[in-house]
Amino acid sequence: MQSTRGVLIVLKGKNIIVGICGGIAAYKTPQLVRLLKKEGANVRIALTEGGSRFVSELSLATVSEEAVYRSIFPPTNKEGTDFTHHISLGEWADALVIAPATANTLAKLSAGLCDDMLTACFITLRPGKPILVFPAMDGGMFLSPSVQRNIATLSAGGCQVFNPESGELASGQCGTGRMPEPDTILLRLKEALGRSAPSSPLHELSVVITAGPTREKIDGVRFISNFSSGKMGFAIARAAAKRGARVTLIAGPVNLETPPGVERINVESAMEMYGAAESFFGSCDIFIGAAAVADYRPLSPYEGKIKKNAEELQLTLVKNPDILAAFSLQKSPRQLAIGFALEKEHDLEHARKKLESKALDLIAFNVFDHKTSGFEVDTNILTLIEREGQATELPLLSKDGAAEKLLDAIETVRLKTGIKT
Repeated sequence: MQSTRGVLIVLKGKNIIVGICGGIAAYKTPQLVRLLKKEGANVRIALTEGGSRFVSELSLATVSEEAVYRSIFPPTNKEGTDFTHHISLGEWADALVIAPATANTLAKLSAGLCDDMLTACFITLRPGKPILVFPAMDGGMFLSPSVQRNIATLSAGGCQVFNPESGELASGQCGTGRMPEPDTILLRLKEALGRSAPSSPLHELSVVITAGPTREKIDGVRFISNFSSGKMGFAIARAAAKRGARVTLIAGPVNLETPPGVERINVESAMEMYGAAESFFGSCDIFIGAAAVADYRPLSPYEGKIKKNAEELQLTLVKNPDILAAFSLQKSPRQLAIGFALEKEHDLEHARKKLESKALDLIAFNVFDHKTSGFEVDTNILTLIEREGQATELPLLSKDGAAEKLLDAIETVRLKTGIKT
């Protein structure tokens, strides 16, 4: 039994099917099996014909301590043979992980074909059990319309399909197509199995998060915006979902994948974000304003395209609504309001004033330098300030790590205020 911050993740005794297809990335999968066994999971392998060309049955049987499954048809001359193991294996499993998944297997799965043990397990897996699919192939193949169509079909059917990573490929080219490392796949499986674990105080709470920038139209082709990437807000949503919260992510225009288990609402302008957020004001337990909402918008956006005729262009700007302040103004004692304060200088006083003026329960202060913290980077340095004035300075962390620390602090604040679920 292992735990991450706020979510109890139990792999000991879990039954995991690992499906392996015919791609060069299959050489990584024995290490994944080894990691699963080290966590105490029971692992059985469903190996395709193509997969057997890249990794041997002997190595997989050795690391899994189980026979490797390939054909739906079992031998008939062995005593004790399970003649319906293509069904019993799907009933046995708590989760199915397919790594790597080739274009051919994606096509078969999306079409409902069933001609080997892997595709049979996919069909016979009991409802509600997570299926994690990790495509790995040449970048051009992955981006082809047919592969993307099959991925969309699988995702719509409830599979968690993870985009491959970028890097050096077997073809010698560099681009999208690499299967994630085994420890990353292990983490994604833990998230999938641990998402509903009730150990966190956030379990089953409604958490609403705003993330990313907003775009305020000047005309039909131009807009006012900022450099927010949305990475911090998405990291918070991912971490909250891992703790079992019911997460709604209201996202401005960003190019980020929706975290597993998160309901996403896409918006563009501050007014759209306000409208989406307002519908949750009365029902959510925790509201986290991580979006970089534009302070102003053009009073009267031009319908077409403004021609470049004059040397100067004057815009009349009006103030956008303050979404977080609006929530705080009407929130009940059982609700928490969490905000962010971003400054160029290390000015905690500004954050404290924002905490007080918006009646927040907690504020996360950070400085943007475009290198280690703030916009468009993968790390952050937060100082967490509570309503009573206590400040906790965090070290440089990944945004996922910073999100975990923020949620730890939110759980503590909730405990201090005595809010009952």
